[in-house]
Amino acid sequence: MVRMTRRQSALLGAGLLAAPVIANAQANRIAVSIWGGSWRDMVQKQVAEKFTAETGATVEFQTGGTVDRLNRARLSRAAPEADLTFTTSHFGWLYANDGLYETLDLSKVPNAAHLVEQAKISPFHLGTWAYVYTIGYRPDLLPGVTFESWGDLWKPNMLNKIAAPDFDPRHIIVAAAGLEGGDASTWERGQARLRALRPNFRAFYTNDANSQQLIGSGETPVQVILSMNAHHMVNEGINVRLAIPKEGAVLGVDTIAIMKGSRKQELAYRFINTCLDAGVQGAICVDKKGSPTVSNATVAPEVAALPGVFTTPDQWRTQALIIDHRLRAEKTNEWRRWFQEHIIAR
Repeated sequence: MVRMTRRQSALLGAGLLAAPVIANAQANRIAVSIWGGSWRDMVQKQVAEKFTAETGATVEFQTGGTVDRLNRARLSRAAPEADLTFTTSHFGWLYANDGLYETLDLSKVPNAAHLVEQAKISPFHLGTWAYVYTIGYRPDLLPGVTFESWGDLWKPNMLNKIAAPDFDPRHIIVAAAGLEGGDASTWERGQARLRALRPNFRAFYTNDANSQQLIGSGETPVQVILSMNAHHMVNEGINVRLAIPKEGAVLGVDTIAIMKGSRKQELAYRFINTCLDAGVQGAICVDKKGSPTVSNATVAPEVAALPGVFTTPDQWRTQALIIDHRLRAEKTNEWRRWFQEHIIAR
């Protein structure tokens, strides 16, 4: 017979009493996979705080890069570490194709009734905010220059002035294809035009900070640029202007989905519904200077007036150049390899 001291008995009793408390705390917590930095902070402030106030559930963020988080989800598919995942629209298709997402029941997301068509990405993931990649430039360094079309990047006065991302060339690839009568599915039509653009490239940026440094210093006074970055720089006092070409600016959509096997699906659906709340969407727009993905969002007039922020059906229809999200998932690596070999490395 094993005898316990009073101290051991007391500790055992305390442990038994604490166990339900710990279990209840875990049951009332949801794990969200997202990028770190300002993205995590924005979702914490604009979404998670409201969600916690309404449900009592806390939010645990699991942060990392886009590719790293996909690989982590693949490795933990039998017991997913996250209940919800934020990622880009095309990476969402990589999750879905691997069977990592639940099929969504939108009857559990009342606010999804207001989703714009462009945010209905798949049966598995929905758009939470949107942005564009378009032509950004320094009017103080390029007096009298304007951009009406993507084709203006090929003009002789752009020689050695342009920067574009090295990690995702889809924007300029699809723009070039469009100028040759093609689109993302027939992107090869633009290859000769892209080769002709090589003399106008001065640099290829590796991340958002590098993009901001290049255009901020004036080293590359023209960029294929993320609209949110350009608006951030304007707020910092840098003279950057965005153009929306007549062919449209290339749309980007960040999305949310429920991970297959999540045991917190009721809370997960409530979190998605909070993301799509009209007030939350308006606050996200102010924070990031992006487009809401619900039609009833309350967007501050000064934000709604910004180039690349879409708040009306006509803007979505006429100003957004949309690459099929599933096709983009299939073609991204091919596009990147071709661009690296034929444009960047030459």
